[in-house]
Amino acid sequence: QVQLVESGGGAVQAGGSLRLSCAASGRFSSSNDMGWYRQAPGKQRELVATISRGGISNYVDSVKGRFTISRDNATNTVNLQMNSLEPEDTAVYYCNLRTWGVVVRDYWGQGTRVTVSS
Repeated sequence: QVQLVESGGGAVQAGGSLRLSCAASGRFSSSNDMGWYRQAPGKQRELVATISRGGISNYVDSVKGRFTISRDNATNTVNLQMNSLEPEDTAVYYCNLRTWGVVVRDYWGQGTRVTVSS
């Protein structure tokens, strides 16, 4: 059974920083991407950033230059360093593990709340 455990959310003022971490455990394909999604109140879940096992990253335009995603393949962890936070970044952030194979599978963490006040 694959489990994703997140940590690092919280409340911060605009302009501040937070670091989210997620550790994946269990058996899963080594062909995978890890990433972060977020869901603000009344909005759909959206992709924030993803990173391949080879280190290729992808960001939503609104966080480029402010957020940095990284991963450690040895420990199956993914981190999201969030700088220059804005009130619009307020959301529940979800860790995602996507495995590629005959069947594409998505695994999700339980979510961690980030609140940015102005």
